Amino acid sequence: MRLWGGIEAGGTKFVCAVGSGPDNIVASTRFPTTTPAETISQAVAFFAAEATHYQIAAIGIGAFGPADPNPASSTFGYVTTTPKPGWNQVNFAGAVQRELGVPIGFDTDVNVAALGEQRWGVAQGLSTFVYLTIGTGIGGGIIVNNQRLHGLMHPEVGHMRLPHDWVQDPFPGNCPVHGDCWEGLAAGPAIAERWGTPAEMLPPDHPAWALEAHYLALGVVNLILTLAPERVVMGGGVMEQRHLFSLLRYEVQELLNGYLPLPAVTETIDGYIVPPALGSRAGVLGAIALAQEVSGTVGW
Repeated sequence: MRLWGGIEAGGTKFVCAVGSGPDNIVASTRFPTTTPAETISQAVAFFAAEATHYQIAAIGIGAFGPADPNPASSTFGYVTTTPKPGWNQVNFAGAVQRELGVPIGFDTDVNVAALGEQRWGVAQGLSTFVYLTIGTGIGGGIIVNNQRLHGLMHPEVGHMRLPHDWVQDPFPGNCPVHGDCWEGLAAGPAIAERWGTPAEMLPPDHPAWALEAHYLALGVVNLILTLAPERVVMGGGVMEQRHLFSLLRYEVQELLNGYLPLPAVTETIDGYIVPPALGSRAGVLGAIALAQEVSGTVGW
């Protein structure tokens, strides 16, 4: 049976799977992200074992970053300038390809999750949309005209700068590079550090959520005005607090202030800013979609 492999390589854990889509995953595993040698070896061992049962045509990798997804680059497939200890300048895709001898697709974890949602989830039929993950960090996968967005590198929307009202919120932000960038103010660790309690432990009526919705809306509005996406998909651990969606949608409408007289924003925003249909599987399923793509025609 001809199948495809997918690796969702997160800074905290790896998820690996073999299959052809959401309804056909024949094997999967997950394990902590430790050293490159140990973690990549575990992934390789999983696929090597499954290759004794199935023909694995290609493997797609969605990696934490910064990373290099440009096939024309000498460092294609590398995790590059990441702050994660030990992973700086690691030839991730090269190591997997060398051991398994199959074509490798490589992109960021969020771009790959976006691809999964476009293939099988809430972005089916859309050509331009944004996938955001709000969790340990903030990342954005962007698809424009059915192409994953790449330029000088991949998007790093989590590090955009936002208005910071120091009277309302004296928290300085916890991004080690930028302090109070979007991630530094609104990712899960920022919520926990600001309030002294993990986000998932805060009740729905806690003032943390109004402030979080405000920061999330500031970033989302920037992306709406810059990219004009047909939909904004928002996943990650923080967005599992479903009450946050209604607060966020309201804040987005307030910030836009009627500037975009579009029904998607003014009338049916519940269907415009949405959770991912694939949930926590968006990343690994997107990696399988990337493997399917690379086993046909490789494109930048």
